Amino acid sequence: MDVNERLRQMLDERGLTTYKMSELSGLSHTTLANVFKRNTVPSISTLQAICNGFGITLSQFFAEGEMVEMTPELKELFEGWVNLNTEQKAAVMQMIKAMNGK
Repeated sequence: MDVNERLRQMLDERGLTTYKMSELSGLSHTTLANVFKRNTVPSISTLQAICNGFGITLSQFFAEGEMVEMTPELKELFEGWVNLNTEQKAAVMQMIKAMNGK
């Protein structure tokens, strides 16, 4: 996977500029501009900051295929889910299916 190509793709998909990404990631605009202008691969710490700006993990960044972003709502749901027992999980799934008309 070409890291810079993936970064450009994600910026385009979200309609973000490098300036806006610098605000979201906490990195300087110069740092991000250098990554793209010089076509250099960012360090892990820089890539982690960029992923934080996108609201994704490094694992999600490198995932092939469809990516699910961990929104605050999904994170809360997931954290609640892992603490449920088997019967509670079955009840939640039944409720979700009923709400979705399945």
